[in-house]
Amino acid sequence: MKFLGPTPAYDLTYDDVFMVPRRSAVPSRLDADVTSTDGLALPTPLVAANMTAVTGRRMAETIARRGGLGIIPQDIPADVVASTLARIKAAHPVYDTAVTVTPTDTVGTALALLPKRAHRTVVVVEEGRPVGTLTPAACESVDRFTQARDAMKNDLTLVPAGTEPTAVFERLRGSSHPLALAVDADGRLVGVMTEKGALRSTLYAPALDGAGRLRVGVAVGISGDAARHAQAAVEAGADVIVLDTAHGHQDRMVTTVAQVRELLDSLITPLGRRVALVAGNVVTAEGVADLVAAGADIVKVGVGPGAMCTTRMQTGVGRPQFSAVLECAETARDLGAAVWADGGVRHPRDVALALAAGAGAVMIGSWFAGTYESPGDLTTTADGQVYKESFGMASARAVRARTKSRSAFDRARAALFEEGISSARMFLDPARPGVEDLVDFIMSGVRSSCTYAGAATLAAFAAHACVGVQSRSGYDEGRPLHTSW
Repeated sequence: MKFLGPTPAYDLTYDDVFMVPRRSAVPSRLDADVTSTDGLALPTPLVAANMTAVTGRRMAETIARRGGLGIIPQDIPADVVASTLARIKAAHPVYDTAVTVTPTDTVGTALALLPKRAHRTVVVVEEGRPVGTLTPAACESVDRFTQARDAMKNDLTLVPAGTEPTAVFERLRGSSHPLALAVDADGRLVGVMTEKGALRSTLYAPALDGAGRLRVGVAVGISGDAARHAQAAVEAGADVIVLDTAHGHQDRMVTTVAQVRELLDSLITPLGRRVALVAGNVVTAEGVADLVAAGADIVKVGVGPGAMCTTRMQTGVGRPQFSAVLECAETARDLGAAVWADGGVRHPRDVALALAAGAGAVMIGSWFAGTYESPGDLTTTADGQVYKESFGMASARAVRARTKSRSAFDRARAALFEEGISSARMFLDPARPGVEDLVDFIMSGVRSSCTYAGAATLAAFAAHACVGVQSRSGYDEGRPLHTSW
């Protein structure tokens, strides 16, 4: 990347910069190869952040089907992490995992499950075979204690598992059904696919491990026995280990990275695969160099840019994110490593600018919290707006979760030093309520940015992008008069 004009003498964030178009031989946004440059070769360079309000099983599954990677947070108990990874690895790489009830379950049970998927459909199964579906419309005219079999629609669109997405699309185009149900040779439910899901399956390659299963990462804290927790996660199926703390450039992190790197290397032969190690967060070249020297493959960059983070206001510590990514990515590249830009992205332009600055992939947190696939429960305001709650990972709520096994005294003392927002409403965008909708939105912008820069790959994008510095009025000039932006 180069600057249009002299290199600025001060640090910049995403709002401070713009990208200049250049002559391009890339004919279409679909001709741009957006495979991540972080060594993981993710088909889509997006990572769902290891925040409790963002990434659970549903998020990790969905983002992996669309080529990205979800990171399970560090606050989750080891047995829950193991069961979560087992379910993700057992999930179909193309068809969405259905939410199901039995014929004798109540409509109330189905209503609680409807918000778990963007398609808002529950499948009624009997001995593993689909016998009907329940949608919000089907549940409206009956009371909550009605059994599913008395409210369901039993006119189904069934397709054999393995049916090509284009064929599924054509089947659904000729019906009034919201989704197709994929079944195996015995008629058992394998998964579901909507019209949009069929289209997306032709646009996005899933992120798969060597065995053809969805990829997933797990975050591990550096307090306690990090190596033991990392080993348990890897043995449960984790493809990436993320050593995570707010201040990643510290002795304990460097020591932990070295210990976990040694452990992961020792597991390569028995596992038959190599597990990538991510560490952070840092904002300087020195921080990157120290973590890479200790054994990190990828370094997370970002202190204070997140929507739920109060670090900069409380401590004065941090760095404008664009400059942090630019400097850290250059150092990582020289050392044969990569960085993830972690935090501060609120628009597709921000993701594109992070990749132009050299990020191998971009982590997204609170933006994904306001979707059907995030772990929280849907809540509706008095005026009908739908939202989920999000919170910072250093907030009182997160601290309570991390310290619940300690004594009451230790928990109370830890609570004195909390940072971050404990509760914020993340409203679902009516136009983009699912994480797949946001992935479409983001990647459409990233792909177009590549064509403007004349870049057929993200490596070429980072090499050829030309970025200028703008005033606040220059930024405002580029904003449409529309609230969703």
